[in-house]
Amino acid sequence: MSESEKRVLVTGGAGFIGSHLCDALLKKGYKVVCLDNLVTGDRRNIAGALENDAFSFEQADVCDPFDFDIDFVFHMASPASPVDYHAMQVETMRANSLGTLNCLELAKRRECRMLLASTSEVYGDPQISPQDESYFGHVNPVGPRSCYDEGKRCAEALCKAYEREAGLDLVIVRIFNTYGPRMRENDGRVIPNFVCQAFDEKPLTIYGDGSQTRSFCHVSDMVRGLMLAMFRPESGGQVINLGNPNEMRVIDLAGRIRQKISSASDMEFEPLPQDDPLQRKPDISRAMSMLGWAPEVDVERGLDDVISWFRENR
Repeated sequence: MSESEKRVLVTGGAGFIGSHLCDALLKKGYKVVCLDNLVTGDRRNIAGALENDAFSFEQADVCDPFDFDIDFVFHMASPASPVDYHAMQVETMRANSLGTLNCLELAKRRECRMLLASTSEVYGDPQISPQDESYFGHVNPVGPRSCYDEGKRCAEALCKAYEREAGLDLVIVRIFNTYGPRMRENDGRVIPNFVCQAFDEKPLTIYGDGSQTRSFCHVSDMVRGLMLAMFRPESGGQVINLGNPNEMRVIDLAGRIRQKISSASDMEFEPLPQDDPLQRKPDISRAMSMLGWAPEVDVERGLDDVISWFRENR
């Protein structure tokens, strides 16, 4: 069966990463079904895809039963930014439990491969660096971030239970900090926060002293990795980190964005939120060896891209 005959379901396909994934799949010739309730997704993200006859959009909740005649399932649906999952804690847990169950049941009926978009947050505030896939994590199960952290850990456990009991063909990808066009201005993540504050000449809000580190992966690299993980036969049954291992301090990121925008914004320091990880750096050895994948977009080019997008689309 050629790619043009294969149908792919992308839950959360109108979201930031999901919409870029839909575009990339269409470009490769797949037929794409996007399921999204638009709680955090945006129809504008799929405006181009809607003009393609190979694309169909279903506005629906992944937690409600659904059925599609498909060959692959990308389960991307879940609130993913701190602003969203703090405001929608139960909905976040539902998307990662009931939503994951619905996707698994569909994959079981259709006898097709499913990829779960998990997160680096399953590692919590890590006690080792870099984090590889064998690390169990250091997570507060009842803290303010637990709806997301434990929601994704639950989703991973569900996938493995179906794999063991039903023999499903599953891939788990742990996504590390990703940025790029179509991020929401108010989603609470550090790059859109800094970019929009710098444009408005407002103080750049830094939590803690800014020495905490993050590793930022451009969305184009992330989507390429997701597709390799889904379509490479040898990735079946694997848990794979996808992210950029080039670690940087948050305070240095703020300075770089301020310089690129030529902003006079000061830096404003606020208390570090509870359970906020102090370090985040992926070990991508498995992705490199199994998928032949590594990030290609460096932070200078990536920041220029996202700054240009916000300049034109705010």
